[in-house]
Amino acid sequence: MANDTRVALVTGANRGIGLETSRQLAQAGVTVIMGGRTADAINAAAETLRGEGLPVLPLVLDVVNPEHHRLAAKKIEADFGKLDILVNNAGIVTGEHFGMNSATSIAPEALRETFEVNLFAPIALTQALLPLIEKSPAGRIVNLSSILGSLTVNRGWDDPEMAAYADFKPTAYDTSKAALNMFTVHLAAALRHTKIKVNSAHPGWVKTDMGSEAAPMEIVDGAKTSVALALLDADGPTGAFIHLGEELPW
Repeated sequence: MANDTRVALVTGANRGIGLETSRQLAQAGVTVIMGGRTADAINAAAETLRGEGLPVLPLVLDVVNPEHHRLAAKKIEADFGKLDILVNNAGIVTGEHFGMNSATSIAPEALRETFEVNLFAPIALTQALLPLIEKSPAGRIVNLSSILGSLTVNRGWDDPEMAAYADFKPTAYDTSKAALNMFTVHLAAALRHTKIKVNSAHPGWVKTDMGSEAAPMEIVDGAKTSVALALLDADGPTGAFIHLGEELPW
C-alpha cells in the first residue's frame, strides 16, 4: 500500500462511537485499523464497513493487554511502516451509576478496573505506537475523554450553565477522564516541537450502550469531534480539550 495513504488505529471500534469514528475516517479516505477485544465482534464490525465499500481492517486488540500492544505495533510497522492517527476510544464505566455521587462508596476494585482501561491502557498503547506515529508526516493522537472529566464543570454546582453536568459524579469514571486529560496535556507538551498533535475529545452525551437512549445526541454526531481532531491540519490545536470545534474548560 502506498506510503502516502493515511493510516489510523481506532480502539473499541466494534460498536458505538468507535465504530462510527472508523466509518467517518474511512469515508475521508483513511485506511482504518479497527481494534476490538474479541475476534468475532471486531470481524463483524469490519465486515459491516467493508460492505459499505470502506477501507478498514480488523485487529484483535484488548487495550489492557501489553502483548496485544506489541503485536499491534509489529503488524502496523510491517504492513504500513507508520501510523498517522491513533484514536484512544475504548473506555468503560463500572461499579457505579452516572446519576449519583459515588465518592463515599466507590469500591477500590472498581477504581482500579476503570483506571486500567480508561487511563493506563491508552498511555501504554500510545507509548508502544509512538515510534510509528513519529514516522508520520502529521501524526494525530486523540484521547476520548468526557466533559465529566472537567474539574471546572465538576466544581460548578452553583453555576446554572454547569449544574446539569455537575450533578453527575460517577467518581471512578470522572477521575479517570480527568487523569486522561492530564496525560493529553503532558504528551502534547512533550511533543510540542514535533508535527504530532495530541488532543482530548468530548463526544457529547450520545445514544450508546453507556450513554443510553436518554442521550440527546446520535452516534453519528458523537463521532464528529474525534474525527475532526484526527484530521486536523497543521494550524490545528494541540493540548486542547474539544467538543465540536469548541474548547472546553479543564
